[in-house]
Amino acid sequence: MRRGRILIFLLLIVIVGVAVLAIGLGLFNPVNPVAPTQEVAGIDVYFAAQTIPQGATITQDLLRTDKLPQGLVTEFMFTVGEEANLVGQTARFTLEPGTLITSSMIGAAPGDLPGPRWATLVPPGMVAVAIPTNRLSTAAFGINDGAHVNVNACMTFVDVDPAYQSVLPNYVSVMRDIYFPENDRPYISIEPLTLELPSRQGRVELDPTFAKPIYTVPSETQRPRLVCQMVLQDVVVLNLGNFELAPQPTDPNATPSPVQAQQDAAPDIITLMVTPQDSIALNYFVYSGAVVSMSLRNPNDNSRIEAQSATLTSILTQYNISLPSKLPYAQQPRLDVLAPPLLPNDIINAQPQQ
Repeated sequence: MRRGRILIFLLLIVIVGVAVLAIGLGLFNPVNPVAPTQEVAGIDVYFAAQTIPQGATITQDLLRTDKLPQGLVTEFMFTVGEEANLVGQTARFTLEPGTLITSSMIGAAPGDLPGPRWATLVPPGMVAVAIPTNRLSTAAFGINDGAHVNVNACMTFVDVDPAYQSVLPNYVSVMRDIYFPENDRPYISIEPLTLELPSRQGRVELDPTFAKPIYTVPSETQRPRLVCQMVLQDVVVLNLGNFELAPQPTDPNATPSPVQAQQDAAPDIITLMVTPQDSIALNYFVYSGAVVSMSLRNPNDNSRIEAQSATLTSILTQYNISLPSKLPYAQQPRLDVLAPPLLPNDIINAQPQQ
């Protein structure tokens, strides 16, 4: 009995000690009450709700509002209540959905834009230049606006007389006589070998059979030598075809204008964004008669290669092409010119005139 009382007394001492310890810890480490979270005040500003094309008129249905902290709102943004300063304006460039609209992104009218509305798509330091094109040179029209391409050029070369700048060989004429008149300059009398077709300049060769020198002349005019090279790499296409010259007809039953009909046809021109120096080179290729074509590349590929010019010698060597042997037989019919196959889409059906 006495032992049980002692155990109860010890238990009470332990409980009181724990309580005192808890109270002491609470006095030395007071718990600060958590203040209730206050909602941060915001201001409604205007964003683009959908894609707004460059040069388009901004309407209310193209906009949406969202809250921004008051400290982030600047005087260049448009807040609720300033719709009159935003609606009816013109987008200076294409605004993607979710773009925060500022005063620098809009103009009062299309005339306030810096030049044509697509001019702002050309990066600073670059220019836009147009070159002729067709279905073959645009990878079957797989090259379109925004595509990244390499530009190839093929041209032909001939030998010319440096002084005359005419194609060699020169024509041969016969000098008949030299005259020395008194009190006048001397002159010579020259006539061609044939009046119909002057003879071409040739060369003396030794006939291997008779060991006699003979004078040979070319049987035809000089054959041009073809060379192709990749002249530009990773060029961005600004536009395939003509830029819009007139507004689209709103009436579906309206007859398309000649400008619209030309735009709907297969494009025959393409505009590239290049450096000013490259634009000069492209103009040279176009006006010199070179054939310019493009090859489509991955837009994420930024690599450059040291391309080698393609000539008859390099083609035969690189691809191990053997010259055909002179055989006692040949294919029939005779084939002098290689003609590409005629594709169905190349056939143009002539429409009878009404």
